[in-house]
Amino acid sequence: MRRARTLTAVLAVTGLLTACTTLPTNTEPQALRSFEPQVVEQTDLGPQPGQEPDLLLRDFYTASAHPVQDYQAARSFLSPEAAGRWNPSESVLVVNRIDLITQPGPTSEQRSFNVSGAVVGRIATGGSYEPENGLYEATVEMVRENGQWRISSLPPGVVLERTELRNQFQPQRIFFVGPTGNVLISDRRWIYSGQQSLDTALITLMMEGPSPTLAPAVNDILPPEATFAGVVDGAYHFTGFSGVDIEARRLFAAQLVWTLAVANVPEPYAVIADGAPLSPTYEQLTTDDFAEFNPLANTSTTAPLYALTDGVVTRVTANQVSPVEGQLGNLRDIESVDITSTGSVAAVRKEGSGQDSSVLLAGTIEDGLNEALRAETISRPTFEVDPQNQWVVVDGDTVVRVVYSGPSGEFTRSEVDSSELEGLDGDISVLRLSRSGARVAMIINGRVHVGVVNRVGPADKRIVNVRELAPQLGGTALSLDWQPDGSLIVGTSSPETPIWRVEQDGFAATSLPSGNITAPVVAVAATPSMIYLTDANAVLQLPTTGGDNVFWREVSGLQGVRSAPVVAN
Repeated sequence: MRRARTLTAVLAVTGLLTACTTLPTNTEPQALRSFEPQVVEQTDLGPQPGQEPDLLLRDFYTASAHPVQDYQAARSFLSPEAAGRWNPSESVLVVNRIDLITQPGPTSEQRSFNVSGAVVGRIATGGSYEPENGLYEATVEMVRENGQWRISSLPPGVVLERTELRNQFQPQRIFFVGPTGNVLISDRRWIYSGQQSLDTALITLMMEGPSPTLAPAVNDILPPEATFAGVVDGAYHFTGFSGVDIEARRLFAAQLVWTLAVANVPEPYAVIADGAPLSPTYEQLTTDDFAEFNPLANTSTTAPLYALTDGVVTRVTANQVSPVEGQLGNLRDIESVDITSTGSVAAVRKEGSGQDSSVLLAGTIEDGLNEALRAETISRPTFEVDPQNQWVVVDGDTVVRVVYSGPSGEFTRSEVDSSELEGLDGDISVLRLSRSGARVAMIINGRVHVGVVNRVGPADKRIVNVRELAPQLGGTALSLDWQPDGSLIVGTSSPETPIWRVEQDGFAATSLPSGNITAPVVAVAATPSMIYLTDANAVLQLPTTGGDNVFWREVSGLQGVRSAPVVAN
């Protein structure tokens, strides 16, 4: 409901219209700078005189990536009647490639083309990307009018090649407040590069709320009447905030400031709500005012590196391996471990064989570990934002949340509702929570699946909106983890493509350099500056800014040792 109110308010303030900055073709206006005409950069994308029909049709699909003025450039390829009928807002499909085949029976005045392509996704309202798999097939008819070919009949909607979406749109991150109110969660959107007022486009989308996929994982902190009214004298104006309390204003300011800052909109930001400063404490807002919400904190710090070798956890520092202090360093037969930057630990230890032979131990490096649960098999633990809380997969199919009470050593256990996974064949071999705790990535039967975490109650969690990413891996995935920028690093059993980067929204899956990797890749980890993996021989590393470097190097201190790297986030 807030979306319509936002747009109405924008019109009232600006009196101007502009093109939508995101796909699909929502031609309602975006927020504008008051009394400043909107200028949208666009080159001449119309048809060329005397152009052959197949070339004209290809140029039409290229022009369809420019939504300005209700797709004026794309409509110029259509006959007047077809231009009036075409509804680009029906859908926006993304295909890997557009193929054109002339159908039988062409004449000098008419052509008919079969258009096809492998569907890899679609763009939803607000610019969020949703991966899909399928085949697009359509018939497009063309006629020659006054010596020039024009499209006379085509299906509704927009079809874009993946490369054209990448060329004409830029992914941006909009932030929303998590359920606990202490973390910001990113929502990736694709925004048209020709839009010059990026700040107002981002704010408008933020006010419209999270994408449907992410919505269950975030809190809506504003009432429906809260609207963005535009920019006046450099200040961002909002209305409908009379019922918003101080805490909600603080959270709203945090998500607003970080949404703009991450998009490189210069700070400080003047924010006016109902004619007065949003916060009585600050006339202008900066990221320093909300440093505790910094979503880039993990990308600007050096995370400690540990290694799990032959059941023993060690610390890797200054090119050498040193023992971990306390109980953790003395334990043997550890199968998997996760460690946070604050020293919280969750480790799975094997004790013999049988029904309860796997033991989850949790605690801290300083205070020691206590037994949390037993089962036949327990997956590698993964932490929520609060390091007192961990998730594991028990016996391949039950997701369990374990809450550690601290020095008393008491634990509470609850099953996470994973009923949405029941239609998927195979066990959950890997489960990793994102650094915000809002998303969960899993390997099920060698395939990568991602869902969002819905907080049903204080202790009740549910995995929802599950979808497969990177289907081209074809069941070869063995290991995965989140990178600080929100993407996934995935290790596989494929000798040709053993290591991949997968974008958060599934838009792209890219095979990383693998010149000296010997599959299988059984463990992966990442810091802001380095990617680590364990292949068939050793622990290897590659800088994230490696440029043309295609060779991975052994980790200093772990040469000749096959360990599992553990990054303490």
